This record gives sequence, structure tokens and C-alpha cells, in this order.
Amino acid sequence: MKKFFISICLLIFAFGAKGQEFSIGPKLGVSQSSLALNGEGFTSGEDKIGYHLGLFVRMGGNSIFAQPEFLFTNTGGSIVQQMPSGAEEVLQASFNRLDVPLMFGFKLASFFRIQAGPIASVLIDYKLEDALQNARELDYSSSTLGYQAGIGLDIGNLILDFKFENSLGRIARSVVGFETDQRQNQLILSAGFRLF
Repeated sequence: MKKFFISICLLIFAFGAKGQEFSIGPKLGVSQSSLALNGEGFTSGEDKIGYHLGLFVRMGGNSIFAQPEFLFTNTGGSIVQQMPSGAEEVLQASFNRLDVPLMFGFKLASFFRIQAGPIASVLIDYKLEDALQNARELDYSSSTLGYQAGIGLDIGNLILDFKFENSLGRIARSVVGFETDQRQNQLILSAGFRLF
């Protein structure tokens, strides 16, 4: 994770030193997220609507660009556990994270973009509750790596992004003591404003 942050700093310095396009500004948006589960007795429940806000930096030339972002993200999802009695227990998960996506892309005209890249996430805190709002403890990973891919539009100083995110590794190895592979997926819609 430390190498990922150092790479972003070096990239900003390298692009800035060549005197190419450089813009910076605030960014915010919404997401629809779910938890993908691979373990006996557990299935994915309903999606969660989340949000993110932070800062983006755009660097590059007329056709190729790099766009690191620094975002506070609230996301989550629900987990359905099949009980031996046949009943279901639903657990609601909510995560607060620091996300650092690093998008690389191509401009296909002056306004349309295709982009993809890695994302590093650091878990700030989480909440996992059952239907009676009793808190459950779970050993979530403190940091994870994933990827994002999507499209974007530039309209004047406004940038719009629509992206898909998936985790490359497990965010947890078990749910309430039972072995499972738990990963985070998101559909993300965001807007940013270039200050210069």
C-alpha cells in the first residue's frame, strides 16, 4: 500500500514537470454497492446507496491522461445468512474508507473519455448490525486493492464519471465465524469541477 501512494506522488511530479495539462478540483458522487459472497450458507442481500467526496487531479496531454483521486467513501451492503432452521438473518454492513483510485485513460474527442486503473482503499471504520441493530464484530481487512473501469464526459470545467469497481482480494475471510470470501462491488456516478 505504501508503494502505491509513493507511485502516485512520483506520477504527479513527472506529469507536472513536463508542463502538460494539469487540473485539480473537488469531486463528489453516489454509488450503488453490494457485497459478493462465496461461502456456504451466505448470500448477497440488498445493495446500499453510498456517497464519496474529495479531490481529483488530472494530468496529461491531448489524448492520454492520468487522474489520481483522494476520496472519503461511505459504502456497504447486506449479507443474508441461512439459518439451520430455514430462517434467514440479514446483516447490514456499512464502511467508511479512504479511497485512492489512479485512473489512466484515453480521450476520444475533446469531451469523451475511457478510463481504468487500480484503487487502494484504507478502512477507517465499519458497522455490522443484525435486524435488531445489535453490533457484530468482524475481522475486516484494514486495506485492500481493487480496480475501477468506466467512461467519462468533460463539459467545460465539469467532469462526469461512471465507473465500476471490484475488489481484487477479500475484504473479510469469514462472516460470524463461518469461512467465506467477501468482496466489495460498486457502480459509481460522480461529478467534479476543474478549478484550473
